Amino acid sequence: MAGKYGSLVLILVSFVLLQGGVQLVAAALWNVGDANGWTFGVQSWPNNPSFKPFREGDMLVFKYDPAAHNVIVVDDFGFGTCTTHPANATVYNSGSDRITVQRGETNFISGKADDCEKGLKITVFVRP
Repeated sequence: MAGKYGSLVLILVSFVLLQGGVQLVAAALWNVGDANGWTFGVQSWPNNPSFKPFREGDMLVFKYDPAAHNVIVVDDFGFGTCTTHPANATVYNSGSDRITVQRGETNFISGKADDCEKGLKITVFVRP
């Protein structure tokens, strides 16, 4: 009898570990712009000095002076034209924003003054 139940317990434990295994990997915390923060010249940050392996569920931390900058999640058109597009784009302005990334491509710009035109924008590519 013990062998029968022991096997069942082993199967159940294996199943639980397999189901929870994906959750055992902790989400990474990425400081956008590293030590410089969300500021001019950050456009190459995701790929410089080396590619950052963003995964779904990771968190980007945008640190900046909220009087000078903000963070807006935009579509490709908004990124290319430095406009808040779509009209209902999410705008962050705390100076210490934490944004959890989803799979695919996400664009971020600063919508204050001519920040975006001066290069205060990034695109991140997130893997599953």
